[in-house]
Amino acid sequence: MRYRYVTADVFTSQAYGGNPLAVVFDAQGLSAVQMQRIAREFNYSETSFVLPPRDPAHTAWVRIFTPDREVPFAGHPNVGTAVVLAREMAASGRTVPETFVFEEEAGLVRIALRTGASGSAGAQLLAPQPLSRASEAPAAAVARALSLEPADIDTSTHAPQVASVGLIFLVVQLASRGALRRAVPDPAGYAALLPLDGAKSIYAYTTDTGAGAQADVQARMFTGRMTEDPATGSATAAMTALRTALRGAGALRLRVEQGVDMGRATVLLAHAEPRADGVWAGVAGEAVVVMEGTLAAPDVS
Repeated sequence: MRYRYVTADVFTSQAYGGNPLAVVFDAQGLSAVQMQRIAREFNYSETSFVLPPRDPAHTAWVRIFTPDREVPFAGHPNVGTAVVLAREMAASGRTVPETFVFEEEAGLVRIALRTGASGSAGAQLLAPQPLSRASEAPAAAVARALSLEPADIDTSTHAPQVASVGLIFLVVQLASRGALRRAVPDPAGYAALLPLDGAKSIYAYTTDTGAGAQADVQARMFTGRMTEDPATGSATAAMTALRTALRGAGALRLRVEQGVDMGRATVLLAHAEPRADGVWAGVAGEAVVVMEGTLAAPDVS
C-alpha cells in the first residue's frame, strides 16, 4: 500500500530554508515500527503521521517521530502539519476552520491558523503542558558537552535547567553570541551529562544578539545524535516559559532566531504567560510546502 506525503519547510517563508518536515497522511494502516522506518528514511529532525482523531471533536491524532524515536510533542511538526492539513482541506473544497486541535502523546495541542495571500501560511500553537522543571546541571559539565569554557555558560538568570512544556530539554543560557557560534557538541561530554531527567538534547541560547538586531534571542539545539536542529519550537517554548516563571512579571513575548549558524535561518515567535495552573507557552511561525508524493509502506516482516 502507498501513502501520500507532503514536505514543508517550517518557521520560514522561503522554500528550501527553515526546518524541513515530512507529513504522511491517512497513516492508520502503518505500525509504529513502519513509521519509525519512514522517519529514518526521510532523515529530517521529525516526521509527522496524521491519523483520525480518537475523539471526533478534535481535528486529528498526530504521531511524531525523529529518525530514532517517537516523541510526545514537538513544535515545528505541529506548525507544519497544521499548514499542510489546511492546504489539503482547502484543495478538496472543505471549509478550513480557524483552529485545529491535535491529539498527541503529551496532550492536546491547540493551534490557531494564520492566513496569507494564498491561504494558510502559518500557525500559532499552545503547548500541551505547563512548564515543568527538573534538575540543574553543572556549568562545567555543560560547557564540556558544548566544547566551550565554563565562563561561556551564563548562570546570572538561571543555571542550566531541565525544562519541558511537553518535550524535555536541557535549557542553557550562554554569555555571548560568540559562545553560541562556537558551540559544537562533544560526544564524550554529552555521554557524561545526558540523558538527564529524560533530557537527551541541549537547547543553548543567548540574549546577546547585538545592537540593532531584530531578534530578542539567538538559539541553537543539539541532539544526542550529534545533529543540529534548524528550529525547535518545543524547546523555544520551554525556554520562554522558564524565563517567564523566573522573572515573575506577567506575560512574555520573544522573537527567536535559530539555525543561523548552520545556514537554515528560522524565526520563531514565542509567548508565555503565568496562569493559576502554571506557566503556559507556545510558538508561532510560517511554513511553506516544498514537495509531495507517495511512499510505499516498509516491509517489516
